[in-house]
Amino acid sequence: MTERGEPPVDVAGPGEVTPEPVAPPVAAVPAAAPVATPPPVPQAGSGLPAEPDAGSAGRSAGAGEQAGGPGADGRTAPEPPSAGVAGEAPARRVSTWNIANALTIARLAIVPVFTVFLFVEGEAWRLAALGVFLLASLTDQLDGWLARKYALITDFGKIADPIADKALIGAALLSLSYLGEIPWWVTLVIIAREAGVTLLRFLVIRHGVIPASYGGKVKTVLQIVAIALYIVPGVPDLVRWAVMGLALLVTVGTGADYVVRAVRLRQVARSARTS
Repeated sequence: MTERGEPPVDVAGPGEVTPEPVAPPVAAVPAAAPVATPPPVPQAGSGLPAEPDAGSAGRSAGAGEQAGGPGADGRTAPEPPSAGVAGEAPARRVSTWNIANALTIARLAIVPVFTVFLFVEGEAWRLAALGVFLLASLTDQLDGWLARKYALITDFGKIADPIADKALIGAALLSLSYLGEIPWWVTLVIIAREAGVTLLRFLVIRHGVIPASYGGKVKTVLQIVAIALYIVPGVPDLVRWAVMGLALLVTVGTGADYVVRAVRLRQVARSARTS
């Protein structure tokens, strides 16, 4: 018999082995979980950005999530703004091949046609030459208006437009002087002034472009009117001479003005280089 409180003991019989007592299983002790350290809270007015919380950090670091791609909640994250959005718009570039410059080139092409009509005998051909001359002169006013209204002013137009005007005026003066209707000295004075101004433009083009002045436009109109009066048959000589004399005065005066402007432009360019 056993005493009270002791467990019963199995007694092995003959030929039996008494089993060893089995120790009870020991429960595994879980490792200590890392203690999350709370992020520092920025003080008001410190200027430090707030740290993202654990949820936002997990969403931004989730698999497959990229800038502008779908996030964990299925919504699309906005793409970062482009660096050039806030910059200024690029300056508008004007093409050389525009309607104003096309009219200038057309005026140059009309000059030979006008000359042929002027040398053919007959009043009808004279009137045809007058029509071509006035049409070419009209394109001078039209291309200038288009260039100013639609901002089509180019360096090519500033140079080609005066050349086209001088080609038309020069062809008319030379033809009429050859036909004995305008004195040669008048033609030589006007052509010398026009050629001198054109040469002056090219000499100072590396410093800048001298645009046509208001006086130059008045000069061109007076020359066109005077030449038209010589083309039309039957106009009194006194009227022709009065208009041509006024055109000569404005021509010489505006030529001197161009010389002064060219000298000033060169001085300004030199001052800019030395400063």
